[in-house]
Parts: sequence; structure tokens; C-alpha cells
Amino acid sequence: MNIDFNKTDGLVPVIIQDEQTLEVLMLGYMNQEAYDKTVAEKIVTFYSRSKQRLWTKGETSNNFLHVKSIAVDCDNDTILIKAKPDGPTCHTGSRSCFNTEYNQNFILELENIIADRYANPVEGSYVNKLRTKGLNKIAQKVGEEGVETVIAALAETETDLINEASDLVFHLLVLLREKGLSLETIAKNLEQRHK
Repeated sequence: MNIDFNKTDGLVPVIIQDEQTLEVLMLGYMNQEAYDKTVAEKIVTFYSRSKQRLWTKGETSNNFLHVKSIAVDCDNDTILIKAKPDGPTCHTGSRSCFNTEYNQNFILELENIIADRYANPVEGSYVNKLRTKGLNKIAQKVGEEGVETVIAALAETETDLINEASDLVFHLLVLLREKGLSLETIAKNLEQRHK
């Protein structure tokens, strides 16, 4: 990558994004040395302006940021890193340094939780129980939750509708996983239809 470290006195801003949920976790700065170390070790290392040294995120908390991909903007002076965090990113213990009130992309995270339950079944988990009942039962649950969502929309409270719609989305995610599909596949299809 051709990163222009000279444009801003040797430091470029680096946006860290959760590779699964796409949530922005933090902003830091890198010089050439921090960038090279990050690429070599696949763990995010910044140049700390306050400490005046390289600083590997997680060096004291063990909440490392594992690099999954690196991109540079069109001007070659800002880096975007998608990373898998080991724990909270912010020193305050929050998921993100931006103090967002909720994880805007929790549905993507939920998809990954369901995939993990498939890969590593947990005794007694609802996903595991559904999976053992097979495709027909999972598809039936999506149908049931769809009908219950319609009924809630037409004749019940907003809370009922929120709960039924949540059940519908959850069961749809399980059905997609059962069929080997992902939200990415659905999003790409919707994007193509929109064009």
C-alpha cells in the first residue's frame, strides 16, 4: 500500500472497525513504524502522541485488536482497519470509544453467534435444540413467527410487535444458517434489486 505519511508530519489517522459488526471502535494514529509492526504481527499498533512511542492496543489490558483487513482511502492518508477485538476496545470498558448507546449492527453479531453455535454446539442452547429438530422445524418456526408478527402489527401493542418481529428475525437467521446462507448474501441481493 502506498500510504502518504509525509502529508501530516509522519502520522496518519487510523479508523478501527469491528470486522463482524462494522461498528467503528476507535480512532488512532500510525507512523510508518507502527504500520509496519501492525502488518507484520497482525495486531494493531499505534503511535501514541501522548506517550511519544509505539503503543500496541491491548498491551496492558490484553484487549488486542486482531487485524482482518487493511484499506487506505483515495488520498492515501487515512487507514481503515477491520479488526477482531479480544474484548472492550475503550479504556473505559465500553465496546467502542464512541459511546454509542447500542450496537447498531447487533444483528450481524447475532448471525455470528448463531454460526458459532452451529460450529460449537452448546448443550441446552436454543439454537442447538432447533438445529437437532431439522430444517422442517426451523422453517415452520419462521412461518409461525411471521404470522405472529402480522397479528401483533394488526391487533396488539407496540411491545408485542417488537417482540414478535425480534423472534421472526432470530428464527430467519437460524434458517439462513441452516441453509448455508448469510445476511451478506441477502444484502447483496437487495442491493442488486435496488439498482
